[in-house]
Amino acid sequence: MIEQAQPKRKRPNRLLALALAALFTLQVVLLAGCGNTGESKAADPKSTPAPSGAAAGPVKLGILPIEDNLPFYVAEQEGLFKARGVDVTLVPFSSAQERDAAMQAGQIDGEVADLVAVALLQKSGTPVKVAAVGLGVTAKEGRFALLASPKSPVQRLSDLKGAQLAISENSIIEFVGDQLLAEGGLQPGDVKKMAIPKIPVRLQMLLSDQITAAILPDPLAFLAERQGARLIADDTQKNISQTVLLFRKDSVEKNREAIKKVVAVYGEAGQALTADPVKYRPLVVAKANIPKEIQDSYQSPTFSKPVPPSREELTRVMDWMAAKKLLEKPYAYEDLVDPSLAP
Repeated sequence: MIEQAQPKRKRPNRLLALALAALFTLQVVLLAGCGNTGESKAADPKSTPAPSGAAAGPVKLGILPIEDNLPFYVAEQEGLFKARGVDVTLVPFSSAQERDAAMQAGQIDGEVADLVAVALLQKSGTPVKVAAVGLGVTAKEGRFALLASPKSPVQRLSDLKGAQLAISENSIIEFVGDQLLAEGGLQPGDVKKMAIPKIPVRLQMLLSDQITAAILPDPLAFLAERQGARLIADDTQKNISQTVLLFRKDSVEKNREAIKKVVAVYGEAGQALTADPVKYRPLVVAKANIPKEIQDSYQSPTFSKPVPPSREELTRVMDWMAAKKLLEKPYAYEDLVDPSLAP
């Protein structure tokens, strides 16, 4: 009887164990399936794009008081961000250094800067992606000028050989200067470069004849001409400089749809400013720091529809930076540009 009784006691335990094992296996399968789905979405946002009607995440933009950022202020004034369904905060900075530091720290998602700054951010360990050109789609946009001081004997580029040329070292200013010198048959070493990074100081030293020549951007280049400086060359005949909209790579990966909307709004607002400069004149004067002396005479900038920079434009800057040892080797176009972010 004892031998017959033992199987009867074991059969319920065996059935319970089998049931528990089956339940545990089912839970594992369900949990693994949920885990894989979430992991896939996080790892590859492109593979599961958000629906077109989905709310875009917030975007913080670092803003300097310069012409290139005017479309953002127009968009804010006209409610274009809200109309597109994107939450944008414009974060003002007084210098490019402060703005770029915020970009590196992840305090902002994007900014408008030049291609030299883009490469230096990438080199510093902050991966970024260029979406589109701000100013510089055409040569007439975003002028840089090489000017001689009022009492300087310099009349043409060739006269600059051996002369002082004030620049901001290792920047787009120096890049433009080297390109303009080359147009006149000069090498960078043919002039005595003076590093004067603060543009207002560079302007005053030029106008007071403390330096022979300087590279300045508009509107201060325009002001310098009005106050006696002599225009020697500028980049309105050959398109050699661009500012671009760039974003942290991790921001693009997490918030691609919102950033695409930001770029589209920038283009829409830039077109509005170009079409009706009189309407937005007070905004231009207030937000782009137009000097009082030229507020009535300086023309508002015009903006083209946003397009990615060309390979030639980027390669020219990267090759220049590599030649100056600012980069070990030039970045490839695909390293820095994401054309899919442009409208």
